[in-house]
Formats: sequence, structure tokens, C-alpha cells
Amino acid sequence: MGFFSKNLDKKISSYQQELIETHYREVDNMYRQIRGWRHDYRNHIQTMKAYAAAEDWDAIKRYLDLLDDDLTTVDTVIKTGNPMTDAILNSKISLAKSKNIQVIADADIPLTLKSSEIDLCCIIGNLFDNAIEASLKLPEDRRMIRVYMDMRNTQLYISFTNLTAGKKLKKEGKLFRSTKGKGHGFGLIRIDAIVERLDGYISCNSEDGAFTTEILLPQV
Repeated sequence: MGFFSKNLDKKISSYQQELIETHYREVDNMYRQIRGWRHDYRNHIQTMKAYAAAEDWDAIKRYLDLLDDDLTTVDTVIKTGNPMTDAILNSKISLAKSKNIQVIADADIPLTLKSSEIDLCCIIGNLFDNAIEASLKLPEDRRMIRVYMDMRNTQLYISFTNLTAGKKLKKEGKLFRSTKGKGHGFGLIRIDAIVERLDGYISCNSEDGAFTTEILLPQV
């Protein structure tokens, strides 16, 4: 039993570390893009001044359109107030969008939380992965994931909703059946175990057309 437990702990630790490194890498890349845009700000102004001096108004309009597209990309970065949550959400949102999945995210949480970054990384990462997997079974125009995170008094509230193929998922024990296999089940078990260890609350609801997971984590 001891050997099995140690082996499992090693696998979990390795899995968690890999998740954290991936999220930090991806969000750091986004922040570098933002810093680069700011650095180029003066060059943009000089370019438009040159067009204005030449009274080339069409060129200015085209240039402003390009800048507007660039700024829209920057604005898609979610800023929750918590660096680790920013890293997790932004990396997963980027992944979802690359698969033509619409993501609606609203998150506002404190800079520091009682819940560890590793626990938060596992919960949000697995919830997002499950939602992405379910969304890929739908036509592109129906793929949607809604994420909401906020403080409710002294508890962190996390809600994930994704559209489904229309059938209610079958529940086995406390968890819903996975069609993805062993890895997916491992993720669901991890979420449940973390929430239980933190004396939190988790609710999964499968209704026709949507699947929602809600989690409350005490922060005092």
C-alpha cells in the first residue's frame, strides 16, 4: 500500500508540475506580446505622423485598422487579479480558441488565496480540459464554454458550463462517466479529492444541452 501510495504521489506531483510550467510559459508569452506592443507605441505614432504630413488619409485609416486588430488581441488576455489564475485561464482560453471554441470568461479574485496554486491549477486545468473535450463533439457554431470565478463572502466560487450534444451524461457514483478513458477519469478524481481535502463543495449538473460544474472553496 505504501509503495502504491508513493508511486501515485510521484505521478500526481509530476503531472502538477508539468501543468504549472505549461501555464506559466504560455501566459509569459502573452505578456511579452503586450510589452512588445507598448514598446512599439512610439514607432506607431511616428508612422502616423509621417502619413499625416503627407496627407495620406487612406494610409492612416489602414494603419489604424491594423492597430485596432492588434489591440483586440491584447484585450483578450484575462486579468483576474491573481497571477496563477491568469496563467491557467489564459493558456486554456488560447487552446480553446485554437479549436474554434468560443469562451466567455468573467473572473475577479484576490491576489492571494488560501488555496494553493497547485490545487487551483489542477482544478481549473481539468475543468477546462473536460469542457474542451465535450465541445469538440459539437459543430463549430455551437461550441461554447462559460467560466465564472468570484469571491462569495469567504469562499472562492468557480463555475464552468459547456454545451453538450444534447444527452444527459450518465453518473457513476459521485462522478459522471467519461468517454475519454483513463486520463480523463484521473482528472475528475483529482478535482473531487482536492475539493474534499479543502472542505469545499462541488456540484455537477447535466441537463439537456449543457453541463455545469460549480465549486466553492473556503478561503479562511
